[in-house]
Amino acid sequence: MLALYADQRTTKYQLRQLRPVMRSLSLDAAKMLAQGFISSCLDYCNSTLYGITDSLFRCLQAVQNATARLITSVQHKDHITPILQQLHWLPVRERVFFKHALFVFKALHGLLPQYVADDCQLLADTGRRQLRSSDVATCSVLQTHSSLTDCCFAVAGPRTWNTVCLSNCDNQTSALNDLGGYLRCICLAKDYGA
Repeated sequence: MLALYADQRTTKYQLRQLRPVMRSLSLDAAKMLAQGFISSCLDYCNSTLYGITDSLFRCLQAVQNATARLITSVQHKDHITPILQQLHWLPVRERVFFKHALFVFKALHGLLPQYVADDCQLLADTGRRQLRSSDVATCSVLQTHSSLTDCCFAVAGPRTWNTVCLSNCDNQTSALNDLGGYLRCICLAKDYGA
Protein backbone atom coordinates (compact mmCIF):
# COMPACT_ATOMS: atom_id res chain seq x y z
CA MET A 1 0.00 0.00 0.00
CA LEU A 2 2.85 2.37 0.81
CA ALA A 3 4.42 1.59 -2.58
CA LEU A 4 1.23 2.69 -4.34
CA TYR A 5 1.26 6.04 -2.58
CA ALA A 6 4.95 6.47 -3.39
CA ASP A 7 4.21 5.54 -7.01
CA GLN A 8 1.42 8.13 -7.11
CA ARG A 9 3.76 10.81 -5.76
CA THR A 10 6.44 9.88 -8.30
CA THR A 11 4.06 10.03 -11.25
CA LYS A 12 2.60 13.35 -10.09
CA TYR A 13 6.13 14.73 -9.91
CA GLN A 14 6.78 13.47 -13.45
CA LEU A 15 3.54 15.12 -14.61
CA ARG A 16 4.68 18.46 -13.18
CA GLN A 17 7.99 18.08 -15.00
CA LEU A 18 6.26 17.26 -18.31
CA ARG A 19 3.78 20.15 -18.22
CA PRO A 20 6.05 22.79 -19.88
CA VAL A 21 7.15 20.32 -22.57
CA MET A 22 3.62 19.18 -23.48
CA ARG A 23 2.59 22.57 -24.84
CA SER A 24 5.06 22.34 -27.70
CA LEU A 25 4.19 18.77 -28.76
CA SER A 26 1.54 17.36 -31.06
CA LEU A 27 -1.19 15.13 -29.60
CA ASP A 28 0.49 11.93 -30.83
CA ALA A 29 3.90 12.94 -29.49
CA ALA A 30 2.41 14.00 -26.15
CA LYS A 31 0.52 10.73 -25.92
CA MET A 32 3.69 8.76 -26.65
CA LEU A 33 5.68 10.72 -24.07
CA ALA A 34 3.01 10.28 -21.39
CA GLN A 35 2.74 6.61 -22.27
CA GLY A 36 6.48 6.25 -21.73
CA PHE A 37 6.56 7.93 -18.34
CA ILE A 38 3.18 7.69 -16.67
CA SER A 39 1.42 4.70 -18.19
CA SER A 40 4.48 2.52 -17.72
CA CYS A 41 4.36 3.35 -14.00
CA LEU A 42 0.66 2.48 -13.84
CA ASP A 43 1.14 -0.76 -15.80
CA TYR A 44 4.20 -1.95 -13.91
CA CYS A 45 3.11 -5.11 -12.07
CA ASN A 46 -0.52 -4.02 -12.29
CA SER A 47 -1.72 -7.62 -12.29
CA THR A 48 -0.75 -7.68 -8.61
CA LEU A 49 -3.31 -4.92 -7.99
CA TYR A 50 -6.22 -7.35 -8.24
CA GLY A 51 -8.38 -7.06 -5.14
CA ILE A 52 -6.97 -3.83 -3.72
CA THR A 53 -9.33 -1.38 -2.08
CA ASP A 54 -11.34 1.19 -3.98
CA SER A 55 -9.46 4.05 -2.35
CA LEU A 56 -6.16 2.79 -3.77
CA PHE A 57 -7.74 2.39 -7.21
CA ARG A 58 -9.01 5.96 -6.96
CA CYS A 59 -5.47 7.19 -6.26
CA LEU A 60 -4.14 5.47 -9.36
CA GLN A 61 -7.13 6.59 -11.41
CA ALA A 62 -6.46 10.19 -10.37
CA VAL A 63 -2.96 9.90 -11.81
CA GLN A 64 -4.32 8.54 -15.08
CA ASN A 65 -6.96 11.28 -15.24
CA ALA A 66 -4.35 13.98 -14.64
CA THR A 67 -2.21 12.51 -17.41
CA ALA A 68 -5.14 12.48 -19.83
CA ARG A 69 -5.96 16.09 -18.98
CA LEU A 70 -2.35 17.12 -19.47
CA ILE A 71 -2.15 15.47 -22.90
CA THR A 72 -5.40 16.92 -24.23
CA SER A 73 -5.15 20.31 -22.45
CA VAL A 74 -8.64 19.90 -21.01
CA GLN A 75 -9.77 21.81 -17.94
CA HIS A 76 -10.19 20.06 -14.61
CA LYS A 77 -13.93 20.74 -14.55
CA ASP A 78 -14.57 18.78 -17.80
CA HIS A 79 -15.64 15.14 -17.64
CA ILE A 80 -12.81 12.65 -17.98
CA THR A 81 -14.70 9.71 -19.51
CA PRO A 82 -14.86 11.15 -23.07
CA ILE A 83 -11.17 12.04 -22.84
CA LEU A 84 -10.19 8.49 -21.87
CA GLN A 85 -12.34 7.17 -24.71
CA GLN A 86 -10.68 9.56 -27.16
CA LEU A 87 -7.23 8.38 -26.06
CA HIS A 88 -8.38 4.71 -26.11
CA TRP A 89 -7.23 4.24 -22.53
CA LEU A 90 -8.86 1.79 -20.18
CA PRO A 91 -9.48 2.89 -16.60
CA VAL A 92 -7.00 1.45 -14.11
CA ARG A 93 -9.37 -1.21 -12.78
CA GLU A 94 -10.09 -2.43 -16.32
CA ARG A 95 -6.37 -2.43 -17.13
CA VAL A 96 -5.87 -4.89 -14.30
CA PHE A 97 -8.76 -7.03 -15.62
CA PHE A 98 -7.26 -6.89 -19.12
CA LYS A 99 -3.80 -7.93 -17.88
CA HIS A 100 -5.21 -10.91 -15.95
CA ALA A 101 -7.18 -12.18 -18.94
CA LEU A 102 -4.18 -11.74 -21.22
CA PHE A 103 -1.90 -13.65 -18.80
CA VAL A 104 -4.36 -16.55 -18.63
CA PHE A 105 -4.65 -16.65 -22.41
CA LYS A 106 -0.86 -16.77 -22.75
CA ALA A 107 -0.63 -19.46 -20.07
CA LEU A 108 -3.25 -21.61 -21.80
CA HIS A 109 -1.39 -21.35 -25.10
CA GLY A 110 2.07 -22.13 -23.69
CA LEU A 111 3.45 -18.61 -24.04
CA LEU A 112 4.30 -18.26 -20.34
CA PRO A 113 6.50 -20.42 -18.08
CA GLN A 114 5.09 -23.73 -16.89
CA TYR A 115 4.75 -22.64 -13.26
CA VAL A 116 2.25 -19.98 -14.38
CA ALA A 117 0.49 -22.35 -16.76
CA ASP A 118 -0.03 -24.84 -13.91
CA ASP A 119 -2.30 -22.30 -12.21
CA CYS A 120 -4.53 -22.02 -15.30
CA GLN A 121 -6.03 -25.34 -16.28
CA LEU A 122 -9.11 -25.82 -18.41
CA LEU A 123 -11.97 -27.82 -16.96
CA ALA A 124 -11.62 -30.32 -19.81
CA ASP A 125 -7.97 -30.94 -18.83
CA THR A 126 -8.46 -31.42 -15.08
CA GLY A 127 -9.52 -35.05 -15.33
CA ARG A 128 -13.06 -34.51 -14.16
CA ARG A 129 -15.95 -36.13 -15.96
CA GLN A 130 -16.99 -34.67 -19.29
CA LEU A 131 -19.77 -32.11 -19.11
CA ARG A 132 -21.69 -30.36 -21.86
CA SER A 133 -19.79 -27.21 -20.98
CA SER A 134 -16.38 -28.87 -21.48
CA ASP A 135 -16.16 -27.60 -25.06
CA VAL A 136 -16.16 -24.02 -23.71
CA ALA A 137 -12.72 -22.84 -22.60
CA THR A 138 -13.44 -22.26 -18.92
CA CYS A 139 -10.74 -22.65 -16.30
CA SER A 140 -11.00 -24.50 -13.04
CA VAL A 141 -10.99 -22.09 -10.10
CA LEU A 142 -9.51 -23.13 -6.79
CA GLN A 143 -11.84 -22.85 -3.81
CA THR A 144 -10.56 -20.53 -1.13
CA HIS A 145 -11.74 -19.53 2.30
CA SER A 146 -10.22 -16.08 2.68
CA SER A 147 -10.27 -12.86 0.71
CA LEU A 148 -6.48 -12.72 0.79
CA THR A 149 -6.10 -15.93 -1.20
CA ASP A 150 -8.80 -14.76 -3.63
CA CYS A 151 -6.30 -12.16 -4.86
CA CYS A 152 -3.57 -14.62 -5.85
CA PHE A 153 -3.18 -15.32 -9.57
CA ALA A 154 -4.09 -19.01 -9.23
CA VAL A 155 -7.59 -17.92 -8.20
CA ALA A 156 -8.02 -14.45 -9.71
CA GLY A 157 -6.67 -15.35 -13.16
CA PRO A 158 -9.03 -18.23 -13.90
CA ARG A 159 -11.94 -16.33 -12.35
CA THR A 160 -11.25 -13.37 -14.66
CA TRP A 161 -10.90 -15.70 -17.64
CA ASN A 162 -14.23 -17.35 -16.90
CA THR A 163 -15.98 -13.99 -16.97
CA VAL A 164 -14.56 -13.39 -20.45
CA CYS A 165 -14.72 -17.04 -21.57
CA LEU A 166 -12.96 -16.99 -24.91
CA SER A 167 -13.38 -20.31 -26.68
CA ASN A 168 -12.91 -19.35 -30.31
CA CYS A 169 -9.16 -18.62 -30.26
CA ASP A 170 -7.31 -21.35 -32.15
CA ASN A 171 -4.30 -19.79 -33.86
CA GLN A 172 -1.87 -18.41 -31.27
CA THR A 173 -0.46 -15.36 -33.04
CA SER A 174 -3.61 -14.10 -34.74
CA ALA A 175 -5.71 -14.97 -31.71
CA LEU A 176 -3.35 -13.03 -29.47
CA ASN A 177 -3.81 -9.94 -31.66
CA ASP A 178 -7.57 -10.47 -31.86
CA LEU A 179 -7.73 -11.16 -28.13
CA GLY A 180 -6.27 -7.78 -27.26
CA GLY A 181 -8.92 -5.98 -29.31
CA TYR A 182 -11.67 -8.25 -28.03
CA LEU A 183 -10.71 -7.75 -24.39
CA ARG A 184 -10.42 -4.00 -24.88
CA CYS A 185 -13.94 -3.97 -26.36
CA ILE A 186 -15.27 -5.93 -23.39
CA CYS A 187 -13.54 -3.65 -20.90
CA LEU A 188 -14.64 -0.48 -22.69
CA ALA A 189 -18.21 -1.70 -22.96
CA LYS A 190 -18.20 -2.71 -19.31
CA ASP A 191 -16.85 0.62 -18.13
CA TYR A 192 -18.18 3.12 -20.68
CA GLY A 193 -21.40 1.35 -21.65
CA ALA A 194 -20.38 1.37 -25.33
